[in-house]
Amino acid sequence: MTDTLVHDRLLGPAAPKLGWVPAPRYLLRRRRILRQLRNQAPGGVLEIGAGAGMLLQELAARGHTCTALETSPQARALIESLGRDSGHRITVEQSPQVSWKDHFPLVMAFEVLEHIEDDQAALALWANWLKPGGTLLMSVPAHPRQWNPADVWAGHYRRYRRHELLDRIAGAGLQVKHVECLGFPLGNLTERMQARGIERATRNSGDTGQRQANNDRSGVDRSHVLRWYPAMRSMPGKFALRTAFALQAATSRLPLGNGWLVRAVRPR
Repeated sequence: MTDTLVHDRLLGPAAPKLGWVPAPRYLLRRRRILRQLRNQAPGGVLEIGAGAGMLLQELAARGHTCTALETSPQARALIESLGRDSGHRITVEQSPQVSWKDHFPLVMAFEVLEHIEDDQAALALWANWLKPGGTLLMSVPAHPRQWNPADVWAGHYRRYRRHELLDRIAGAGLQVKHVECLGFPLGNLTERMQARGIERATRNSGDTGQRQANNDRSGVDRSHVLRWYPAMRSMPGKFALRTAFALQAATSRLPLGNGWLVRAVRPR
């Protein structure tokens, strides 16, 4: 690692000098994602909506061949810059490639599907990129009753009920192997705080922002977290995070959090 890309065992990689550090909700999600991937053999990985590509950095270090599909120019530039610094080559594509059909052992999409109007068509396309027997690992916001100004700002079309999400995944020809609820209680709290901040800002400005511009920023803009990063890396901060991770794990089978994590497989 260079001094641009720093790694913490608990928090994972970050690039403070480039303005990207992990937010608490990202860390909660990452914790459960890596648990689901602990037995994943090295191979081809596609991440849809990769943001800064930090999960791909971690998987590349484990021997995976990583591809990022990312429409945001800011995110693509950051992925490429971090790849040069780390020495882990990540292929970055702005649009899908014909060669992806039946190609990837693992496709990942975290906090992406809710941004797509025709989510059923998107799931069918993602399933088509999997090898037979390949795995789709994805997360989405949970519970329509939790809809808030942060969803509007980010350009979400929906939040998902558990059965609705699983029905859509099955409709794409995939078999669900695991589903859990993410985030309780820290993720719920930080989302409420973010929503209140956005509500105040938009009330003052009278503008909720443009959907695509906010989509482009959402995976790479960590300006609101940068000042808290040193505290997160401190001993008290890490103790608090470990407590949050433990509470999330203990409640993952209950519908208490603010997101769903699903692992599904394409039949052979």
